[in-house]
Formats: sequence, C-alpha cells, structure tokens
Amino acid sequence: MPFPRISTATSTSRLRFPRVALLALVSLALVSFAAAQDAAPAERYLDHVRFLASPEMRGRGAGMPELDQAAEYIANRLSEIGLNPAGEDGSFMQPFEVTTDASMGERNSLRVSRNRGSADLKVGEEFIPINFSASGEVEGQVAFAGYGATAEEFDYDDYLHFDVTGKIVVLLRYEPDFFRDDGGEGEERGRRQRGRRYTRHSHLIAKAIQARNRGAKAVLLVNSRSRGRRRDRLIRFGSVSGPTDAGIPMVQVKADIVESWLRGSGRSLRLLQRDVEASKQPQSFALAESLRVSLSVDVEHERAVVNNVAGYLPGSTDDYLVLGAHYDHLGLGGQGSLAPSRAGQVHPGADDNASGVAAILEIARAYAERAEKNRLGLLFLAFAGEEIGLLGSGHWTEHPTLPIENAVAMLNFDMVGRIENRKLYVGGIGTAEEFASLVERAGKEHSLRIDSSRSGYSSSDHTSFAAKKIPVLFFFSGLHSDYHKPGDTAEKIDGEAAVRLLAVARDIVDGVSSLPARLAFVETRAESGHDPAAGDGGGGGYGPWFGSVPDFGEVPNGVKFADVRPGSPAAEAGLQGGDILTRWNDTPVQNLYDFTYALRDSEVGEVVRVRFLRDGEALTADVTLAERP
Repeated sequence: MPFPRISTATSTSRLRFPRVALLALVSLALVSFAAAQDAAPAERYLDHVRFLASPEMRGRGAGMPELDQAAEYIANRLSEIGLNPAGEDGSFMQPFEVTTDASMGERNSLRVSRNRGSADLKVGEEFIPINFSASGEVEGQVAFAGYGATAEEFDYDDYLHFDVTGKIVVLLRYEPDFFRDDGGEGEERGRRQRGRRYTRHSHLIAKAIQARNRGAKAVLLVNSRSRGRRRDRLIRFGSVSGPTDAGIPMVQVKADIVESWLRGSGRSLRLLQRDVEASKQPQSFALAESLRVSLSVDVEHERAVVNNVAGYLPGSTDDYLVLGAHYDHLGLGGQGSLAPSRAGQVHPGADDNASGVAAILEIARAYAERAEKNRLGLLFLAFAGEEIGLLGSGHWTEHPTLPIENAVAMLNFDMVGRIENRKLYVGGIGTAEEFASLVERAGKEHSLRIDSSRSGYSSSDHTSFAAKKIPVLFFFSGLHSDYHKPGDTAEKIDGEAAVRLLAVARDIVDGVSSLPARLAFVETRAESGHDPAAGDGGGGGYGPWFGSVPDFGEVPNGVKFADVRPGSPAAEAGLQGGDILTRWNDTPVQNLYDFTYALRDSEVGEVVRVRFLRDGEALTADVTLAERP
C-alpha cells in the first residue's frame, strides 16, 4: 500500500543481487512449494510470505531484478496450481513500462558572472539539482524572493508587487517561523519546529510551482541561516518527493555562495530572515543586474518494464471475479520509506504486500482443488507499480487481458497479514447492495469482527476498478509501526489469522457466485477523512470540493481523471472520467501537484474555468467549487 500522500516516483538502488543466487533461491522455493502441498494452510500461506519478503528479494522495488523474480515466483505458483495463463501472448505476464528513478546526467553546470569575472560551481559540492527539476538551459538576472510562499492564511506573499518574470529566483528552504500548521505536513514530514509542524508552504514542490506560475526561469534553493538550523548541507539527490518533472529547473546552492551574491547588494541571508520575522512582511528584491547566472540542468529519468501477473480459473459462464494484490514494495527505501535514516536497507514488505499475494495464491489453490466448477470464473491478478501510483492496476483496467465488461467485482488484498483482536477492515461494501450482508455473514461465520466502510476509493488497487464502475471490496488488517519500514518482516505475520481471512473471502466469492442476478455498481461517497490517493473525490482534504478521482498513470502535461463523482462540481460542469485537465483559470496544470495546489488556493463558491482534453479535443468548462460533503 502506498504511503497516503501524493507521490509519483520512488527512488530505488542500482545495486543488483547476483543472478546465480536468485536462481538458487528460486530452486529452493520450488522444492519448498512441493513439500508444502501437504502442510497446514497457515504454513503454506507463510511460505509465500517468507519467500517474497526474504532478504534476498531486497524489497521488490520497481525496476529491480528481484521484482522480476517475484513475478516469476507468482507465475510458477499459479501454473502449478493449475490456472490458465491470462496475461499477454499466452503467458502469465502483462508487461508495461514505468518510470522508476531519476539520476543526474553529465550536463549539469552553474556559472556565475559578475563585473570582475565568472566562476563555475562544482556539481555535488557547491550545487545540486533537485530530482524533480526540469532539464534545460537558462540564463538571466537573479532575484531574491524570500521563501517563495503565497500564504493568504498568514497574510503573506513573497511575490506581492514583485515581478519575477524572466528572472532566476533565489528561495529559502522551509518557511517563516510565524507560519503555523494548517493540518498539512511540509518539507520535513513529521519533524517539529518549536512545537509545531511545517505547513504545506515549506514543500519544495510548492515553491517550484509558485515560481513557475509567476514566470520565473529557474529556482536556486538555499538553506536558511536561522539559529537551530542544520549545517549547510546539500539535499541528497533523489530524496525529495515530487512529480517526475515540475516544469521548471530547480537546484540547491550552498549558502556561502549565495551570501557572496547578496553582499554585492548590501544584504545577507540572516538579516533578510530577521527582517521577515520581525515585520511579517516579504523582503523580496532584485540583485544587481551585473550578477548573471547561467544554469544547465540534466536530470535523466530511468524507465523499466515491469509485469502484472495474471492467472485464470474458468467458470461455467464468461463472467468472472477479480482477486488482486500488488507484489511490489519499496526496495531499499527511497521516497516512500517512513525510515529515511535507514535508506539503503532492505524494506522487506512482508505485510505490504507479500501478505496479500499469499492470500490470492492460497485462494487460487483452494478453488483449483474443488471438484465442481464455479459459476463465475476467477481471475487472479498480482500487480506491479502499486507503490508508485497504482500503475499496474491502472494499466490492466485500461488494457484488460479479459473482456472487462465481464468483470462482476474485484476483491483486493493489501496488508492482510497482521490481524489483531480478530478485527478486519473491509472497504467498498457500498459499491454493491449485496456486499454488506455477504461480508457481515462471512465475518460472523469465521469469528472476525468486521470494520467496514462504503467507499470504493482509497490508496490501493481496487480504486482503479471502482473508477471503471466495477463493485469492489478492499481487505485490510490495519496500519502498524513497521509500515514502510525495514521492520515489516515475515516473522510478524499471523498465519492462523490469515487463514480466517481466506475463509471469509471464499465465502464472499461463493456468495457472489450464487446470487441470482449480476451485481450492479453503486456510486458511493467517501467517509470523512482525507486520503490523497483517492484524489479530490473523497469527503475530506484541503480546499473546496471539485469531485474528481485522479488516474495515477503518467500523462504529459496534465492530470487524467479516472472518474468524476456524480453530483460533484466537476460532474455538474460536464467533466468525465478519461478527461485530462490541462489548465486552471490562467494557470497551467502539468501534474497532480499543480492541481492539488490550485484547488487548495481556491475558495468554496468560486467559479473556475478549466481547460481539458477529451479524446484529443481541447474543451473548456466553468466549475463552481463547492463545500466538501
């Protein structure tokens, strides 16, 4: 399950586990699987988890060979169980391409020219690109624009009456001390400054978007000089969350270098910060025209082919149920890790989500061993790319390997291995009228306490199916202190409790199969509480209500909507699932971050003119933003 925030990339290491060792591990797994056929159900379940979450699998990160090895393991199990391949070209695999990482190219340079000559800064020592920086070459005059913040709630705007069009702006990291937490989390997630959290205005991507929208050519980020700040260290490349490309070049420069520029104008970082704090007013100004910066940024995006794994057990009709789980995790950490100080360590992902893969494998085995054929076919899907944006499920629903109109429902298993006090969370029960009674009855039958919600949208792969108007159920055992950390290991998985879950799921599958009529999709409203992975379609969050559910697949220069909520402002204005939003009033929307910040800066009742693409045709609509339901 991805961390509940908007994110479009995960950094993974390029270290590789020796191929011969991987082959030996698979051979051992084959022997173990054969020996496990007569083992107790809990032990069979745990064998899958132990393999997928073993140290040798190194966290199954996107683009890592161990992810391919996990796909082979799942395909082999499905084949041995007796399922038919349901991928592409008669195989169990459905390949697709993803962006897995960013790296610094060879053409990163920064030259500073003044009256007395020019100097080239050393990349990695005196400046460094931010990983979501746009690539390109720019040259121009330099301006200081404070923290690069426009914060109406604090009556503060670094760009007020200050035009940075065509300039290269120097921006301070973090934010003024008089800003107070508005419920969001800023650049240092979870880190407190003087008893409060940073607000969203400290996000580096927020600074980049503001500067880009104000017409700046590039951003030069600099560490602040207030007391208590860390030493003047450059940000580690690849460590900052953001889109693939923010649409503006952005680098960090060492503070001593920026100080030397400011001295030419009789200023200093420390005094500028002091004046901002004392006056609560911006201190933006243009540096001497004789100071010019020539910047070249070269950020290369690495791509890899990954695979969904699909196996099919035919029923007596062409209709089928989907049972899915993602098998990718965080590899050796990166942006999704909640233990950033342990970057480079294996994040095993036993609960997230070897536990879900083990669930669908054991459910597949149980049905394959039944003598009688099920009325509904069963399609078992193991998704890649979930941790970097539900990409595998999104790809399958856009390019289904079986007719998607025959999909009756989708059951998703994500983090199901640590059930405590016999309590199981089941989401999506409102997406079909029959679900509530089926889930309740199955829970009672197997002594599990069900905590349910109606919404079919949250931060896991069932969201991709709900967006296609397919009823969904989401099985989840709850968050824990090891979530997205190296401590999510196999010995902490409760196999016996998982067996109860499998029995509940089979009862629900049987119940859906025995219904006299096909399930009908019911549109639901999300319960209160913000889940950014559900986009703006949920009931909580920041700013007014728009009513869209984003498609997390990559599109150039825009945000694609997987769905639009009925009765929402977007729906009332005529927007539909599949539309690609490209402009918000006069502001370009290049990625999901642009959309998020534009929405946050708007007000309930405001009429926003949006531009969007539908089947390649450019359209406009006026959307009246509403209060969130």
